[in-house]
Amino acid sequence: MPEQWPPPEPEGAPAPGQIYRLAWIFYLILAVAGVIWIGWSRGSIPVDLVFDPRRWWLDVVLGAGAGLLLVAGWHLGRRFLPMMRELEELLRRHLGPLDGSEVFALAVISGIAEELFFRGAMQSSWGWIWATLVFTLVHTGPGPAFRMWTLFALVAGLVFAGLTLYRGNILAAILAHFLVNWINLHALLVPAPEAPGGVPPSPPGGQ
Repeated sequence: MPEQWPPPEPEGAPAPGQIYRLAWIFYLILAVAGVIWIGWSRGSIPVDLVFDPRRWWLDVVLGAGAGLLLVAGWHLGRRFLPMMRELEELLRRHLGPLDGSEVFALAVISGIAEELFFRGAMQSSWGWIWATLVFTLVHTGPGPAFRMWTLFALVAGLVFAGLTLYRGNILAAILAHFLVNWINLHALLVPAPEAPGGVPPSPPGGQ
């Protein structure tokens, strides 16, 4: 019999949209917690913690460059490390599919919320080492494949921490984080359009 495509959902997989809704709730809570933490430790939310009104363009350039380099590093690694491709398949089964607007919205909220909390609040209070360590530990999961996610989170966390230290605000880190999530999630979760004539696309990784 021909292989069914798309493949059936794995037994016990979350219903479509469930992970997306839970992610929004989680990131909104994280953003609110970050704002409260910053306000409590500083007495206010300083504008210059978020961006530099005079040299915001430099944050945009640095953030875009760092984000694209991280994406390039991920895609280079997946060519040589089967465990990274296994991780992508696990994430695809449990998160997707999503449409382009959902992926964009998820990338925006995750980039803002995580950088507000980890770099804006935690790094400002505890230092970049603890912020990077906690950020890395949050990005883990069961099984050997998720070690690749944790390792990539460590590298990305160091980059985001460095951008924040160098610029003194979190705009560059937010933009880099957004680009990493948007590009990678779009490639992973947005289904390819059907070929002309209604022929479904080939499954990832071959025929």
